[in-house]
Amino acid sequence: MALYSERSKWHSAQEPLASEEYVVKAMPAVLGTVEMTAFFIVIVFFITNANTASTAGPAALTYLVVGAIVFFLPSVIATAQLGVMFPYEGSLYNWTHKAFGGYWSFFAAFCAWFPGVLVMVSAADNVLAFIQGLNRQWVMQPWQQGLVIIGTLALAGLLALQRFRTVANVILVAASAIVGALVILGGAATWWLLSGHAPLSDFGEVEAWLPTLAPHGGNIATFGLVILAYLGAETPLNMAGELKHRRVITRHLCWGPLVVLLGYLIATTALLIVEGPTSGALLPALVATVDLSLGKIAGNLMAVCLIIFFFTAIVAYNCSYARLLLVAGIDQRLPAGVGRLSRSRIPARAILFQTIMAIMLAALIFIVAPLVVHVGSPADLTTEVYNVMLASSTLVWATSASFLFANLIMLALRNRETFHAQLILPAPILWGSVVLGLLSSLFAVVDSLIFSWIPALIPNGSWWYIIGGVTCFCLIIAAIGSMFAASEADWQGLNGE
Repeated sequence: MALYSERSKWHSAQEPLASEEYVVKAMPAVLGTVEMTAFFIVIVFFITNANTASTAGPAALTYLVVGAIVFFLPSVIATAQLGVMFPYEGSLYNWTHKAFGGYWSFFAAFCAWFPGVLVMVSAADNVLAFIQGLNRQWVMQPWQQGLVIIGTLALAGLLALQRFRTVANVILVAASAIVGALVILGGAATWWLLSGHAPLSDFGEVEAWLPTLAPHGGNIATFGLVILAYLGAETPLNMAGELKHRRVITRHLCWGPLVVLLGYLIATTALLIVEGPTSGALLPALVATVDLSLGKIAGNLMAVCLIIFFFTAIVAYNCSYARLLLVAGIDQRLPAGVGRLSRSRIPARAILFQTIMAIMLAALIFIVAPLVVHVGSPADLTTEVYNVMLASSTLVWATSASFLFANLIMLALRNRETFHAQLILPAPILWGSVVLGLLSSLFAVVDSLIFSWIPALIPNGSWWYIIGGVTCFCLIIAAIGSMFAASEADWQGLNGE
């Protein structure tokens, strides 16, 4: 109960949520610093972002460090501050309720939850990609890929339904697997240089480390993608009501971000040394880097580590985002059934719902779209639909991340004295983080709207309208859904449900 002893110190304009008391009483506290650090690594560290970053050459390393300073670190600081003040299940949902009220809390939660379903599909797609890395002749047709992805999502969903202690142990295995993969990658790059090979990227030119703004051949587009790669710092705290003790909040936010930053730097550097900016951008390059330097056996081991990691990442996302549905159900912003726990004290209905949603989405992208729409090759169409949906949902996610900083501003304005009494860092550092975080979020959104993720298939001119339109549509759906959710909560409250 120590996590909840600070409530009396904060006089919020909003009433306490039912989920704040219910979760700590009904769900077991199984997450310590090690488990939460593992969850942070598995959720935030998408190692394939190193492939995207490597297209900028050595400047990718500059962008990774600068992105960590202007967005990742501010996000971590904001998450830690809000988590210490309000250590409740649902993280951003609860924090936004304290700052802005019920309507905006559901809006922010929806913007955080919606991309999570597509990220589950993305992780399953990466599982498929690394299975193909073991044998490139496997699963060539889009419909075959769709079936493998659907099967992967279903198996991961079954694993997510197990006792949470079991799931936490599996997440620890996944974190160990990705650390092992980084050791292999680092070893491959080191051996490549020691065995007399020259790096395939020019690290000696100062210009190669600097941003370039040229319309053709510039690398500034990569900076926006790097910032987006750091999204999700608050996601593990969706499970804040299940922590063993309060210190876990700040401790896991010290170790987790450090591993993520080092991981991106190691993976990107290895790709630049062994594969170069062009080949390094291809997804199989993570395995090919090890194949070229250390041989096929080490490459297969690398592929297995990545398969384990991305399969388990689906489980981590499913469990974490199910907590948003759980608290929304408990607080009567969604049907109460979604907030019911199984005999194992997990939100089984929410997990099943998300699994079904992810399977339907995968079927739409990889099976239905190529069969129904006959424009170009089925493989290109699948790539276009997948990237449009992923880019749009990522921008929606970035919108939710901006609430981390907006919440701090509103809370400080509402109760300045109490807010400053609970600061975990000096005020100038906190407010500097807020300014940097908001500006970098805006830059990432604009950058991702201007520059196409797949310029060979969708040029920049068309990308702006497509992604902007789909993103606006998603935000409108979130806004309308938030109105219904707020009305439902008010109605059930009036009727004493």
